[in-house]
Amino acid sequence: MPKNLAVIQEAIEPVISSNDCELVDLEYVKEKSQYYLRIYVDKQPGGIDIETIADLSELVGEKLDSMTPDPLPDPYILELSSPGLERPIKNERDWQRAKGAYIHVSLYQKLEGDKVFEGHLQELDDEQIQLEIKIKTRRKLVTIPRKQIANARFAIEF
Repeated sequence: MPKNLAVIQEAIEPVISSNDCELVDLEYVKEKSQYYLRIYVDKQPGGIDIETIADLSELVGEKLDSMTPDPLPDPYILELSSPGLERPIKNERDWQRAKGAYIHVSLYQKLEGDKVFEGHLQELDDEQIQLEIKIKTRRKLVTIPRKQIANARFAIEF
């Protein structure tokens, strides 16, 4: 994470958690000629509602405006939103929450001929995860070393 985002995360996390919500992710991106600071927040159980997002947006905006020096000197648009149903799996708390859930995993290199797997997370430890995938009509357990995982997210099963 870039240094300025780490400073922002450290400043806004208490604001978000004091409202019984959690910071899921943040990103600073340039689209066309405009910068965006996107902050993804959620609330467990049941997810976050639009009123809570609006309230948090105001509180986070005030916190960011009060920071000296300004961690983002260029003008930007602040966006707070829910991570959605396919939220990323970023930290250990997310991985624990994903147990039993249907997830999407992308790898740095092929494993058993594939770089992408979707299935139910059965087991996990510090070294690996076990994913139950479906191949046509049969189910198979795949063991994936965690260091090979480029990214993971919750997924919708069809």
